[in-house]
Amino acid sequence: MNVYDTANRLAQEIKQSEEYTNYKLAKQALNLNTSLKDKMSKFEQARYETQMIAMQTGKQDEAKYKEVQDLYTELIKIEDAKKYFEAETKFNIMIADVNKIIGEAIRDVIQ
Repeated sequence: MNVYDTANRLAQEIKQSEEYTNYKLAKQALNLNTSLKDKMSKFEQARYETQMIAMQTGKQDEAKYKEVQDLYTELIKIEDAKKYFEAETKFNIMIADVNKIIGEAIRDVIQ
């Protein structure tokens, strides 16, 4: 069996998965609402900046972290945003699980 064929089959199965489909639909719904899309972009930017500050300094910027929390609290009240966050989480868990399986399979040669 060719590893590339297996990888392509996995890619197809991911695209046909419930997690992928739900995430894609949630993202499309979010993109149809310009106001919500703008709020989500602001949230994503703040979340990214918070993560970068934490990585660079080793400390949490409390003001930036509170901004992220406040934006999330506001967004989670909106049904399309809530569905998006739920779908995103489930999709990311699936991808992390697949990465973990692959990582465990090759652990002996990468350590």
